[in-house]
Amino acid sequence: MKTLPPRRPRVSLALTALALAGSALLAGCAAPGGGAGAAPTELATHMDDSAARRRAETHLALASGYYENGQYPVALEAVKAALQADPSYPKAYDVAGSIYAAMGDNARAFTHFNRALELDPQDANAMHNLGWLQCQTGRYAEAQALFERAVAVPAYLGRANTLMVQGICQARAGQARQAEATLMRSYELDAGNPVTAYNLALLLFQRGDNERARFYIRRLNNSELANAQSLWLGIKVEQRLNDRKAMEQLAGQLRRRFPASNELISYERGRFDE
Repeated sequence: MKTLPPRRPRVSLALTALALAGSALLAGCAAPGGGAGAAPTELATHMDDSAARRRAETHLALASGYYENGQYPVALEAVKAALQADPSYPKAYDVAGSIYAAMGDNARAFTHFNRALELDPQDANAMHNLGWLQCQTGRYAEAQALFERAVAVPAYLGRANTLMVQGICQARAGQARQAEATLMRSYELDAGNPVTAYNLALLLFQRGDNERARFYIRRLNNSELANAQSLWLGIKVEQRLNDRKAMEQLAGQLRRRFPASNELISYERGRFDE
């Protein structure tokens, strides 16, 4: 139930080398011819740029697939091929940043996300990813600014997800009230997101609003998206509300579905205040 992203920067030599390689290829194609026997030069056209972008898109589709399967080194090779085909492709830098973040290389992740935004200042996905990276490294003010920018992009379809991550980040920063309001906005846009539901219920539980916490965690636990974390939170909510029957039903699910979980161990040892 936890969102996973990024970390922190130093100068990316790989990015510099890649950009130079792309420039060298373009320069080689456009260099003026010499004397007799030299190959004739052609004027670059918009069609040439389109072909380069199409090649980059093909490589990037492969990179994204490998990334989603957790094959990070292979994904990185594919995204490098995309940037060699088109060094000005913003989405390729965004995907590269995500890969580097997943590999724990925050330095290169920062560099690539920032480059994506240099090339396309309205790239809400890159704002979201960079914002989460800032949050992971404790730069909460910078993260909030990026989340707000992303949510404000009119055509952005990931608004609910960004609000979810923003709320989680606000909770990490100790801004519980703001986090609750942001997570409520996310929930209103996408009530089926289990991460939003869990974190909203957790915040409400932590400040003693147990009836409302019960509402959100019950909806999650009554769905196929329930897991050991959500069942354990549900048990703790019901324990506070003195509903022994509901507790036992949830505990039965936890024991049956997640018999090796830490949450079951905590339940059996009565650690309700952890």
